[in-house]
Amino acid sequence: MTSLPTRFLLGSTVTAALSIPLYGAFAAAAAGSASADVVARTPSPQTRADLAKAMRGEAFANVSYRLYADQARREGLPSVAHLFERTAATERDEHFAESARMAGLVGDDAANLRAAIAGEHYEHNTMYPGFARQAAKDGDANASDRFAEIGRDEGRHETAFRTALKVVQTGRGAVPAAPDVTPHQVSAGPAKVRAERTRTNLDTAMHGEAEAYTKYNLWGERATDKGDPDVGRLFHGTGEVERQEHFAETAELAGLVGSTRDNLSKAIAGERYESTTMYPSFADRATGAGDTDAARMFSDTAKDEGRHARAFEQARDRLGQEGTGASSS
Repeated sequence: MTSLPTRFLLGSTVTAALSIPLYGAFAAAAAGSASADVVARTPSPQTRADLAKAMRGEAFANVSYRLYADQARREGLPSVAHLFERTAATERDEHFAESARMAGLVGDDAANLRAAIAGEHYEHNTMYPGFARQAAKDGDANASDRFAEIGRDEGRHETAFRTALKVVQTGRGAVPAAPDVTPHQVSAGPAKVRAERTRTNLDTAMHGEAEAYTKYNLWGERATDKGDPDVGRLFHGTGEVERQEHFAETAELAGLVGSTRDNLSKAIAGERYESTTMYPSFADRATGAGDTDAARMFSDTAKDEGRHARAFEQARDRLGQEGTGASSS
């Protein structure tokens, strides 16, 4: 496991086990998808599991690359920043969105709110309190405090989503306003924790927060498109808290952001793994299960990730030269 890029630690036994309640939320949304994004054939259980892993990785890449873009700008490398941002948009708006459609992730407002409530409830009552206790025991007081604070935030998110669900179901009352966002700027540097268990929990937290942000973005778009802008604003605003506060704060503790050269190297390793190993294996399994649409999508995504890896390699090769330009497709 330790040889895998950070982006793909989500496939470990530890992360998968801790993510079961989130996949339960995922399933709840899919169950309500008949009135929203309907796929022609329900994918096999293995393909659904691979779609869930793909979405989790693409969400993490999207949010991470945006932080890498900020770091590139701080180093005076605007073209590298643009490359990271363009690639991040592809990961979210194409790869995550296509997997979400294939999996039936987007349901009606009620189904999406129930899924969000399930995820926030688990994080508020189980995941973050447990992480906080473990970090305190392991001597990482800074991480313990941060986990505890994020857990309290998730409780407030759960309450707001429950209120919104009652409004959607009864037609009475008002959907809560979107929460205020206090963006956290992530500085490049090493991890600020000591224990390996804390590092693992930070990785799990970052993947969960990135996925929540990306799901809420889709669910917010769905609500707005269907004429419920208040629910849309609540999803979008809560998602921004997950990205700009929770992900950013845990990323700084984890030492996620390094120099632009280091960030490019991490991105290259991740994109190579996806293009040569992960997505081809997903495509093979989907073909064997008769999920031809999913197999085609996985194969196409693998090709995209190969192009991303080459673009990042070119950008790394040009560091230090005038006009560090590179392009992604």
